[in-house]
Amino acid sequence: MGGAVVDDGPTGVKAPDGGWGWAVLSGCFVITGFSYAFPKAVSVFFKELIREFGVGYSDTAWISSILLAMLYGTGPLCSVLVNRFGCRPVMMVGGLFASLGMILASFATSIMHIYLCTGVITGLGLALNFQPSLIMLNRYFSEKRPLANGLAAAGSPVALCCLSPLGQILQYYYGWRGGFLILGGMLLNCCACGALMRPLLPPKKSISSEEETLDVPLEEKTPQAKKKLLDFSVFKDRGFLIYTIAASVMVLGLFVPPVFVVSYAKAMGNEDTKSALLLTILGFVDIFARPTSGIIAGLKWVRPRCVYLFAFAIIFNGCTDLIGSQATDYWGLVIFCIFFGLSYGMVGALQFEVLMSIIGTERFSSAIGLVLLCEAIAVLVGPPGAGRLLDATGQYMYVFLLAGCEVCAAAVIISLGNFFCLKKTPEEPEAKLEMAVNASEKDELNHSVQDGEDKETGEEAKTGKNGTISAGETGQGDVVNTVKESAGETQDVSTETSL
Repeated sequence: MGGAVVDDGPTGVKAPDGGWGWAVLSGCFVITGFSYAFPKAVSVFFKELIREFGVGYSDTAWISSILLAMLYGTGPLCSVLVNRFGCRPVMMVGGLFASLGMILASFATSIMHIYLCTGVITGLGLALNFQPSLIMLNRYFSEKRPLANGLAAAGSPVALCCLSPLGQILQYYYGWRGGFLILGGMLLNCCACGALMRPLLPPKKSISSEEETLDVPLEEKTPQAKKKLLDFSVFKDRGFLIYTIAASVMVLGLFVPPVFVVSYAKAMGNEDTKSALLLTILGFVDIFARPTSGIIAGLKWVRPRCVYLFAFAIIFNGCTDLIGSQATDYWGLVIFCIFFGLSYGMVGALQFEVLMSIIGTERFSSAIGLVLLCEAIAVLVGPPGAGRLLDATGQYMYVFLLAGCEVCAAAVIISLGNFFCLKKTPEEPEAKLEMAVNASEKDELNHSVQDGEDKETGEEAKTGKNGTISAGETGQGDVVNTVKESAGETQDVSTETSL
């Protein structure tokens, strides 16, 4: 593993926005599907687990909660491993862990064994796949990144539409143990997706220049700064802090309705297959909501204001929970799942796009790990807390009301925080250019003026209007050219002087 190519995203590499990036996108699509759909799809086995081990709703809700907590809480560990070994080897090892956890859980003799195997081991394996796949997607796409994020996020509802009815079928024919065993075999596909994550290579010119430096004596080589395995400087960014706080509050209630909606339908007297169909409806709407949200977020006018679109998606989701809590029959839950799938898809498509736009590509691998860690505590508390509330009241209405209030609070935090704390007046390009000419450059300019006057005494300079041009103006143009080139501008600026 130590000899693996570390895909740390060299600065000379430009995101191809296509090519092999579409293969990376397909792998990210599958990984996202397994990562987000598994904690919801496993809820179809809760009724059998309650009967098998004699536990309550809050006890079984811990399975989904631990899965999500491992997916989020191991974010910094994933960041360190990716920065040390690269995305590909980390993902392939994660696929083995994810499969092993479900296989071992099929032999469980207590609910604690389910927590350890399905929650911890499988959750760790999915985490080692999920975060590196997002990092690779961010490196392969730049201009088309909102669309790529939307398409990759669509893997979650597609997998949910497939895994939920599949879980019901497996449970009917093979029991929950056989279902866990088969699902464990399916998770080995994560290893194949990890193999698609080919590191981006620098341009040939960069490679040749690196080979030339090998011939330089050791005395002449300058030591390079060691790359940080985990960059905590992201916490100095106010935008990152606001996003992290809002996201942590949001996930308190975001995952509660999909976990309990099936049990809600069963409590109304609906049969198991009909109740599980609600997750399929939710996922079907979600499939189209995520790519559509990615396309909208990529529009020229919307992309700079993507954070407000994200805030709208969050408050839309929260209001859907509040209204859905008043459902009294099966068709009321169907309508709830349609609108929840739409709002949930918008949140899923935009959450990491907003983080990428806030923090940038260079620090994204560390930022996403730290964000997921902060969200892990909320994920660990959310569903079990809702399950305990359900055990105490016996009514699902209060569970959905609580989830809606938490999600709406997150929308208020991110929108007000962004408006009052991050509103900036854009600087004009000319003002930036003047600021770039510092005092030392002005001194150099004055020296060049004096030297030019000594050398050009008695010579004529051709000019447009005045017929003369000073060496000071020529020198200033050269300095401006240097400043503009160092700033990375593509526009060529030249001074036309003829002596």
